[in-house]
Amino acid sequence: MSQVSPDKLTVFSDYVCPFCYLGRAAMQQYREEAEDPPAVEWRVFDLRGYKRNEDGTIDHDVDDGKDDDYFAEVRENVEKLKAEYDVDMTLDYSLEVDSWNAQKVALYVTQSYDDETFLDFHERTFEALWQDGRDIGDVEVLVDVAGEAGVPESEVRSAVDDDGLDAELEERFEQAQELGITGIPTFVYDEHAARGAIPPEQFERLIEGV
Repeated sequence: MSQVSPDKLTVFSDYVCPFCYLGRAAMQQYREEAEDPPAVEWRVFDLRGYKRNEDGTIDHDVDDGKDDDYFAEVRENVEKLKAEYDVDMTLDYSLEVDSWNAQKVALYVTQSYDDETFLDFHERTFEALWQDGRDIGDVEVLVDVAGEAGVPESEVRSAVDDDGLDAELEERFEQAQELGITGIPTFVYDEHAARGAIPPEQFERLIEGV
């Protein structure tokens, strides 16, 4: 895929996607066991953008064709993968949290700090939602999470209010779609891609070709 580094594992994900959280855990298991795992580059993807109103609020009444049977199947799959990957998830997958503000702060941290600080914020944001059940769309929660990663409160609030970051996020989502990303998580390495919360052994096949 063009616009994707050939020597990095590029991950398209959204904090509010349960399978992104599960896929992240499987990826970490692969990386811990691999002799020379590639560097990881995280790319944002707006899972609930089609539900977002012009004022930035989420319209939970949008008919997206996802009925009770769909959510029952999702719950079953999440529970299965939680057990398979030994992942602790305390938050119900269906909680309607909007990740837009979190993605804006993540983009700001990516541009303003080193990789270690970004990864610290990134991991803490995932865990705040899926382990602690906190609303990562809430600015006060983001101030707290980012502060733990060393990002000052004033910078977090400025990032949330920055219209330029809105525009840049939208551009990045469009670029992801141009690359053919239609669902998340999607893992891309050396022109090959895998979608979904794939198991550690599939990362081995994707990256090492075995």
